[in-house]
Amino acid sequence: MKIISKYISLILVLIALVGCSEDKVSLSGTGAITGKVVSKGDNIPLENTKISTNPGTSIVFTDASGEFVINNVTVGTYAIEAQKDGYLSKFESSTVTEDNSVNVIFELDVETANNNAPNAPILSVPANNSTGQSLTLDLVWTGSDPEEDDLVYEVQILNDQNSDVLMYTDIIDTTLTVSGLDYGTKYFWQVSASDNINDVVISTTFNFETLEFPDNRLFFTRKINGNNVIFSADSDGNEYQLTSSSSNSWRPRKASNVDKLAFLRSNGGQTHIYTMDLNGTNVTQVTNSIPVNGFNLEELDFEWTNSNTKFAYASFDKLYKINTNGSGVTQIHQTLNGNFITEVDWNQSTQRMAVKTNNTVGYNVEIYTINNSGVIIDYVLQGVAGAAGGLDYAFDGSQLLYSYDISGNQNVEYRQLDTHMFIYNIGTMTATDISTSKAAGTNDFDPKFSPNEAEVIYVNTSNDGVSQQNVTKLSLANLSEITLLIENAKMPDWK
Repeated sequence: MKIISKYISLILVLIALVGCSEDKVSLSGTGAITGKVVSKGDNIPLENTKISTNPGTSIVFTDASGEFVINNVTVGTYAIEAQKDGYLSKFESSTVTEDNSVNVIFELDVETANNNAPNAPILSVPANNSTGQSLTLDLVWTGSDPEEDDLVYEVQILNDQNSDVLMYTDIIDTTLTVSGLDYGTKYFWQVSASDNINDVVISTTFNFETLEFPDNRLFFTRKINGNNVIFSADSDGNEYQLTSSSSNSWRPRKASNVDKLAFLRSNGGQTHIYTMDLNGTNVTQVTNSIPVNGFNLEELDFEWTNSNTKFAYASFDKLYKINTNGSGVTQIHQTLNGNFITEVDWNQSTQRMAVKTNNTVGYNVEIYTINNSGVIIDYVLQGVAGAAGGLDYAFDGSQLLYSYDISGNQNVEYRQLDTHMFIYNIGTMTATDISTSKAAGTNDFDPKFSPNEAEVIYVNTSNDGVSQQNVTKLSLANLSEITLLIENAKMPDWK
């Protein structure tokens, strides 16, 4: 009995020893996990990528080569995770065996790899193939993104007149206000959208046409930022700028039966005659070797002649004609007393010209008419003190409109004190004052007949020499009927 009990005790001890030995082997068996992390597609090593495991072991970070090592990892199966800002995390499963290294390679996608591109913008306003659009308008579209990412838009606009391209970038709204478009032009526009992740997407192309330039008959000049700028206006008073404020352009003169506007412009210290279309395009210089010149550039005037095929203009004491294409410069008159020629007007019916001359400071005025050979026919005004100007023939040449400062004042500032408008009858050689209702302390000058000659347009302003000038209209049937047409305007022309 004692022998049996002894063997049973021995067996139990052996079993305990064997069990202890198995537990110790299992807990102490280790290996290592090694690996490398690169970016997917270009295999660039990713430094400072966080490497962790589940079940948990040590947390390590990749080196400059994108490599990592986790030592003393208990044998077993692990989920290994690679994490780096800007990239999608990734898991790999590996089994660690005793005294061995298991190698794991991670290829990480950027975190936007699964991001979808925006939807192509949908254009809506103005509608495709629309016409009569304003020169300032809103372009409207809709845009969307599958992940509702913030979108940035770019708008590109081309036209059928030239190779100019209008580009508008960094737009976050879906409406763009566009201004400064040209009349009678077809525009093509397209919108691209970017989520700053994927390639940009582009809309279809829409087109629209702007309204045709209005058939304006009234032209004037206005000072902007120190330069004279030419405008036209319609019968409702809507104004249209024709020349840029970056150049000095003045004295607009419309051809009677040609859709061309002539004007004066400063160019390299000289003044020359230019022409342009009535919408301000196709600007062409006419004079060249002999510029327009005189005692006061803003007082100078010129005229279309010979059925709008030539210009008459002055350079100091000489009067020239020149073809509208710039050829054929010919001197046709020179003053007898050395006076400068400041203004000229020509009449188609009588083939005569009216000329205003003055001395170097604007006085000693003479207004007279000459024939095509430059021979003086008769004098309208001479031997008077004070300033004068504003020549304009009636259509049939029987009357001549002009202005004259009846105060007779002559001063170095060329300030006029009481300038009235007169209509001179060529046949009777008499002048009629039409400024009988003019406000005291003001001047009326630069008069022009209206196209039907029932009215006169002119500039009215205070005689202080610095106040705003306004284009005004006077009824010849009722000299007290005076209408303000355009504020802050001068040098009118009405054809």
